[in-house]
Amino acid sequence: MSRTSILGGESGHRSFFGGSVPHSRLFALLAAAVAGMVLTITLGTPGFAGGAALVIVTWLVTSPTVHGSLAERWVARRRWRERTRTGTVAYVPFDDARWTELGARRRHRRVAAREAAALRERPDGAEGMGWLDRRPGRPGIAWHAPTGEEPYLSVAFEVSGQVRGIESEHAVEQAQVAWGAFLASLGSEDSLARAVQSVTRVLPPDSAGHEAWVVSQVDADAPEELLRSYDDLLHRMGRREMVQRHYVAVRWPLTGAFSRAAARYGPGRDGWRRLMVDEVDAITRGLRRARMGRVRALTAHEAAAVIAHMQNPSRPVDQTHDVDPEALGLPSTDVYSAHVVDDVDPTTGAPVRWWHRTAVVTATAMATGERNSLWVTPLLSGMPERIVRTLSLQTWMVPAREAKATARIDATSDHSEILRRREAGRLLDDESEASLSAAQRRLEDLRPGTQHHGAEWLGHVTVSAPSRDELAQAVRLVTATAERGLGIERLEWLDTYQAAASGCTWPIVRGMRPPAPTAAQRMMRSLSGHGAREAL
Repeated sequence: MSRTSILGGESGHRSFFGGSVPHSRLFALLAAAVAGMVLTITLGTPGFAGGAALVIVTWLVTSPTVHGSLAERWVARRRWRERTRTGTVAYVPFDDARWTELGARRRHRRVAAREAAALRERPDGAEGMGWLDRRPGRPGIAWHAPTGEEPYLSVAFEVSGQVRGIESEHAVEQAQVAWGAFLASLGSEDSLARAVQSVTRVLPPDSAGHEAWVVSQVDADAPEELLRSYDDLLHRMGRREMVQRHYVAVRWPLTGAFSRAAARYGPGRDGWRRLMVDEVDAITRGLRRARMGRVRALTAHEAAAVIAHMQNPSRPVDQTHDVDPEALGLPSTDVYSAHVVDDVDPTTGAPVRWWHRTAVVTATAMATGERNSLWVTPLLSGMPERIVRTLSLQTWMVPAREAKATARIDATSDHSEILRRREAGRLLDDESEASLSAAQRRLEDLRPGTQHHGAEWLGHVTVSAPSRDELAQAVRLVTATAERGLGIERLEWLDTYQAAASGCTWPIVRGMRPPAPTAAQRMMRSLSGHGAREAL
């Protein structure tokens, strides 16, 4: 029997007041309650009525629904209006001459300001991204400093995947165990790498490799009918079939531990690069032990080619001769619900336009149940339609000690909530029981001797099509497949910032907020220190 894991049921830890209430809603209700008390003290009965009304309105406005709360929808609309007003819905690669021209314009300054706002060094999906090492023939080490986030380094690896062709159930199970062991190795408190992103790109096949093989292998006296037959086969395959390309990207947060480890290799950025040589080698060995098949770290040019292809699927994913790692973005415009990229087909030179839409997948949007390691297969290879799509799953590893403490707090909070409801004679709701079950499963998984570590995960899916109507049809098909085949009850489409959302499915480990440590965990980290300064 294949190994299974239970996904779904909870997506956040318990708050100080119990339950997994979002912090924004909790703070809003507290603020409304404080304001109500102040009004009661100052105005008496009218103030009490006004305060009660304020609390009720706040509760209603922040109540979660299928499409988000009223407050969240208002914020999203406000964000979209602001982006439209300032011109940041458009992106044009930065050009000094154009910038100078817009700055010198005396007339139509408002239009010039909007056009200037579109001129940026990086697209929204790769904002703050540069390179620590972009040398040819070396693993491309990306350096990220996104606004409001902790800086980090990332490296993308191309892998052939665990399941190739027909595999036995035992082989699939062993591959699943090996992948779990690889993830657990990153959960150690000594590990510098913390997050792993698995990316699968479903795209039409590129016949260039087959054609090159024919040119090099065909006999000069081969019959013309045979050559035409092979050429017809290639064209039929290109029209009907889809292939998959697999990537794994790893994230190294630039923490104090990273800086101290790099200092042992050398001063400054040279020490960083030398440390990353060992780190990339270790990840490569780990991925091979995880049965990921052929594993190869992408160079900066190759990673840039993958990013360019994901913006313009008309480009071959392996075409690197015309890409610049310092120019990652293609001209684009955001419309509500889509990221629209304008470029050219490098084969024909004809202009092309591609529409992209990205959704996030969270645990709360999934039906709680057992799933095996092939649970995403219906979305990757079970669709008869030719839909260009990308699935990204990110996993952030948490050391076992911290994960166990959090799971214990969550289980205690859920258990006390259930006891309180029983003593009050109230019916138990499914959410409380599901949360308690999930917390208890985490405690069981983290029991001593298992060598397991904690993990938090998040998924993103991007759908691409050459027109708005085709994108709408593809989105409906992907949504239906996700619900019926994967048990994802709701895909949350990031409609007001699709350009930034597109980067969540590029192999650069974007789109997931690192787990926030509790106050107790932060204190224990401070008390644990950094080890002896003289230690090796």
